[in-house]
Amino acid sequence: MITLPHALHVTLRANARAGRICEERGERFDPLPVLKLFNPLGAATWIATELDDDGDTLFGLADLGFGCPELGSFSLREIAGLRLRFGLTIERDIAFIPRAPLSVWAETARRLGSILHAEQALRRAVPPGNILPSRDG
Repeated sequence: MITLPHALHVTLRANARAGRICEERGERFDPLPVLKLFNPLGAATWIATELDDDGDTLFGLADLGFGCPELGSFSLREIAGLRLRFGLTIERDIAFIPRAPLSVWAETARRLGSILHAEQALRRAVPPGNILPSRDG
């Protein structure tokens, strides 16, 4: 069971609304990821910036461990429903620090082949408490 604390849910929903507003205005929207989910037994990792009105569809960067992280939508219910060996499930990283906008995560993860490698690189490149600007800003 993946539990989204109220504040996290509110932030994901606010990002979805802000994204729609920016799209209507023709403006770029490049928020910080606010949620990281991971497989404790493997390489699958998801980082999300937005949650749709349905309360299930997340938008962000998905990495199933095949070396090709991709931006897109994914289902929180489907991810939460995955059953792993030893009775484990997909977990939320409660210590996740975004460090950079989603575009930077995507570019870094694609270049390095995984969200996990991107996280290590961003941790080295961005001091605690700082945020790396987006590629356009």
